[in-house]
Amino acid sequence: FIAAHTAGFDEMKAALEKQSWEELEESAGMIRDHMLRFAEIYASVKNAVFIWSMGLTQHRFGVENVKAVVNLALARGMIGRANAGVVPIRGHSGVQGAAECGAVPNTFPGGFPVNEENARRLGELWGAPVPSTPGLSAPEMLDAAGRDALDLLWCAGGNFLDTLPEPERMRDALARVPVRVHQDLFLNSSMFVEPNECVLLLPGRTRYEQSGGGTLTSTERRIRFSPEIPGPRIGEAMSEWEIFMRAGEAALPPEKRHLLHFDSADALRAEMERAMPMYAGIASLRAEGDSVQYGGQLLCTGGVCANLPGARARFTPLAPPPNDPVILGPDALNRSEESLFYLTTRRGKQFNSMLWSAADSVTGSTRRDAIFISHEDAHRLGLRDGAPVLLRAAASN
Repeated sequence: FIAAHTAGFDEMKAALEKQSWEELEESAGMIRDHMLRFAEIYASVKNAVFIWSMGLTQHRFGVENVKAVVNLALARGMIGRANAGVVPIRGHSGVQGAAECGAVPNTFPGGFPVNEENARRLGELWGAPVPSTPGLSAPEMLDAAGRDALDLLWCAGGNFLDTLPEPERMRDALARVPVRVHQDLFLNSSMFVEPNECVLLLPGRTRYEQSGGGTLTSTERRIRFSPEIPGPRIGEAMSEWEIFMRAGEAALPPEKRHLLHFDSADALRAEMERAMPMYAGIASLRAEGDSVQYGGQLLCTGGVCANLPGARARFTPLAPPPNDPVILGPDALNRSEESLFYLTTRRGKQFNSMLWSAADSVTGSTRRDAIFISHEDAHRLGLRDGAPVLLRAAASN
């Protein structure tokens, strides 16, 4: 497999031969026996699937982490065959599809790079010019806002005040933008940052209320239909796609508004299939349970990675990164400890920007290190009601 379908193995091997066991142990924080035991298990199995998420990617060495996992998979030919492979998992429902449909600054819908060639192709398809320069990432947008270089910021489902570092700097940046538009299902703290000139709140419908239903793309490339559930609708809330469409139409002269108009979600999905070859089949999704897996059951079938140079997957020479823990001194968090590690975690489906309240309604505590725990577990663990670390929550949590 290595000889037939990969490149760069000898370079990776040479880099590994320069690394001592002592160096590897120190960098990994793990003893040699444990690493050898894993190697023996991996060497003895026929199939293996490597699955990872933000623990590897949202990391100081995130890129290197992923390349290391790919090296490991390629070394035993775990690519392009059944019951084996690599599976990166997205953090939030819908993120996979959003990125593939162009909601990232450096790719067009369908995963095409932002460049003149692809901009010209889409411009011809849509009958209007398409920019050929990449956009800004979320941190870059806030940096631009802080320099007074942003005239309008449209936040769709985001709360940059509570999800980006340095909240006070983010607050100042948001306050500098002349016009802010917040499109969301819930109120959040970033909406209440003092406006510069104008702040507009646009209520969207949930996925279950979207007119004509919608789709979700799972991490295994399966596009699933999510039907509209009949029932009362809230005030003036609109389907998310309709909000964007109507805003775009309002910015166009009357004779060009038809270029951006869709009568239904079905028509929108048909356009997605036309503009995004990888999403072929999405237009046929109509009912609950309907789905299509783009790319088929396997990618890189037989180890042939058609989109890579020479159709070969590539090994990457890597060196162990420094294992210097981030230590926060006593002044950093006003704690009395001489030093401490700082760890962040997330809980199930509680997305990290959904902050319902800064204070515990039961205890009145404003501590942010409180935990969510059911009454049953609290009783079993001997925690008394009202303790500062205890927030009342439903047993299902």
